[in-house]
Amino acid sequence: MFARALIVLLLILNLGVALWWATRGDDAPSADELPLPRGVEPLRLLEESADPAAPARAPVTVPPGAPEARDARDQAAATAGPGPTTAATEAGETTPAREAAAAPAVATVCHSFGPFADAAAAGRAAAQLRPAVRGVATRQVRPAPRGWNVQLSALPDRAAADAAATRLSAAGFDDHYLLPAAEDGTVDIALGRFGGEAAAQRHVAALQAAGFAAVAEPIGGDGQTRHWVDVVAGEHVDPDVLRRAAGAAQGEPIECEPAAAVP
Repeated sequence: MFARALIVLLLILNLGVALWWATRGDDAPSADELPLPRGVEPLRLLEESADPAAPARAPVTVPPGAPEARDARDQAAATAGPGPTTAATEAGETTPAREAAAAPAVATVCHSFGPFADAAAAGRAAAQLRPAVRGVATRQVRPAPRGWNVQLSALPDRAAADAAATRLSAAGFDDHYLLPAAEDGTVDIALGRFGGEAAAQRHVAALQAAGFAAVAEPIGGDGQTRHWVDVVAGEHVDPDVLRRAAGAAQGEPIECEPAAAVP
């Protein structure tokens, strides 16, 4: 009984499926045909993303003067590094500097020749020495006095000198002495001897302020300026040969200074 009922149920199910198959109509719509909410893109497979029917994009040609082309060239030059020409230029610039730094210093000595009576004679001597030395310069030397005398000079006669001495004592200048008369009869009054020019000039100023025409004169040396020629030469140069070429009476070694080595 149970088996017969089961057979009838299966038969009814088969008939129902067959009826559905026969009456179902067209195929169900695909997922692409289903309506989607606004703004939602449908899902696509990776193979479907490339559209074989779409035309290929033509390459864009950039003019040589365009900013994009200049940027590309600049970037390529920076990446490539210095070329052969730049490297050769840099090597050419640094090579002389390295050679100059590696060159040994040449020893020099300095000498002074003179004295010469005037600047013209010193200039002629310098012109004679210039071809044989590396540098030459002239300088002036004034002999330093041993001291300074302050005096009233050339009073007309002894009587005038005595009157001046009286006035000096009245003004408080007691340190004075009347010198012997010169051949022309004039008389000088010595008013003091000083070791330095500054002290002598201060005493002169005090006497002049009191109305006396005092002067300060150097002691020792004729006060005449002497001229010397200084040279810079190689260490193997004979200084006596240079002295004779300059026509100088004396020659002496001196310290080399930039001011003495004028070409």
